[in-house]
Order: sequence, then C-alpha cells, then structure tokens
Amino acid sequence: MIGLVGIVIVFVMVFGGYTIAGGKIGIILHSMPYEMMMIAGAALGAFVISNDTSGIKHTLRDISKVFKGPHWKTKDYENLLCLMFQLLHVSRTNPVGLDEHIEDPGASKIFQAFPKIAKDAEAVALICDTLRSASMNYDDPHQVEEVLNKRIEANYEHAQHSAHTLQTMADGLPALGIVAAVLGVIKTMAAIDQPPEILGKMIGGALVGTFLGVFLAYGFVGPFAARVKAVIDEDQHFYNLIREVMVAALHEHAPNICVEVGRQNTPSSMRPSYDSLESAIRESKQSLAA
Repeated sequence: MIGLVGIVIVFVMVFGGYTIAGGKIGIILHSMPYEMMMIAGAALGAFVISNDTSGIKHTLRDISKVFKGPHWKTKDYENLLCLMFQLLHVSRTNPVGLDEHIEDPGASKIFQAFPKIAKDAEAVALICDTLRSASMNYDDPHQVEEVLNKRIEANYEHAQHSAHTLQTMADGLPALGIVAAVLGVIKTMAAIDQPPEILGKMIGGALVGTFLGVFLAYGFVGPFAARVKAVIDEDQHFYNLIREVMVAALHEHAPNICVEVGRQNTPSSMRPSYDSLESAIRESKQSLAA
C-alpha cells in the first residue's frame, strides 16, 4: 500500500506543480503516447535482450515486492526458532528419528506445524541438508559451516538479480529519453518552414522525451530497484538466522542455546522477546505431543 501512496505523490507533485506554474498539460498528453512507445519500448527490448526467460520471470515476479513488502514477518522468525528447536531436540535425543523429518519434510509433523516455512523450499533445504551433513560426522564442523555460508551467499546473489536488472534499466532510461528527444528534433527540422507556433509545439513535444526518460528513471524504475533490494535484504535475515542456529548446533551447543543465539542475531524489529519465544516453544511441544 505504501508503494501506491508513493506513486500518487510523484504524479501529483510533478504534474500538479507543472500545471499550477502555468504549464500546458495538453502538449505532454499529445506527445506522451509516441514518446512513451519509443522510450518504454526500447527499455523493454533492452531488458529482454539482457535477460534469459528465467531472469525475465524472476524480475517481473519481484516487482510485486514493492507493494507487498518482505515475505517474512515477525511471527515467522519466532516460528522458525521453534521449528529448529524441535529438530535439534530430536537430533540430540533420538538421532535415528531425525531421518524421517529431514528425508521427507513434507510428511514431517514438525515441519507441517509451521506451514508457511514448510512451503519455502530453500529454507527447508537449508535446514535439512545441514542437519544431514552434520549427521555424516565431518571431521571438522567448519567444513559444513563453509558449505552453508557459500550456499546462502549464492542464493542471495541470485535473489539480487531483479534489483540489478531494474537499476540497469533506470540507468539507461535518461539516455533513451534523449534518443526520443533527438528524433523529435529531427522531425521538427523537417518542418522548419512552418510558423513559430507550430514549431514551438513540435519542439515542446520533442522535449517530452527527455522529460519522460528522466521522470521514469528517477521517479519509478530507480525507486522500484531500491525497494526490491531493500525487501530482499530484509528477507535475507531469515536465512541468515538459519545459519546462525545451525552453526551453533554444529559446535554441539544445547538446542536452547542454539535457539537463543539465533534470537540474539535476529534484527531488532523482528526479534521475539525471550519470554515470548519460551512460551512459543512450550506451545509447539504440546501441540506436537498431542
């Protein structure tokens, strides 16, 4: 919702200010369809050229982050800590019984108690693969930790693709606006024998191209890229939390200590209190025992 508010503010302030200053909106409205076709069309074509099908789908899907915000909410961080406590508790008290949870998480009572997390394939894979690696008795737990770090870093780099793509498009839009403006000037020069009032409108229409290129770049596409990156960065804390708890577990700390390490490393805006987490863990124990 806040994204829509921002879009309305941009339009009202720019075009409202122009109109109040005495500008004639008709010239912009008359030229906008043609200039927009050239600028937006060229930007779209460049976007398609520089991305494969997967990248295009990824970027289009991530644009919704501007309006939806982060996928993971405060309650999800608390649920994640409860989930990992239950798994680590099983790994310490019944190592053989852990297999049924990490080999088939879709049928696991522990995972199914937290459906939103269970639907995230990457979060489930990070947890299960790390627990599986830990059960292989690596000589050095740092080996597993290094693999986990590299995997999270690779996933983060992949997630940033859409933000980079949108920022690249934003960087190119002003130049495409100049291209459209130059074409408008060429059109004007071809009609140099026309009276000044006609030439003035044609030159004004040509300058609309420069305006639109800069307006779209800094008013929309650039802020979209920044917002997508911010949302991705915020959601990344969720996967970093998995790493913190898993690393503590690799060094054979007790489950409650591992979870507390994770809680302390959760961003302050999303961090559950110690008492609320303890209460949530007790409730999850009771629901799983039922």
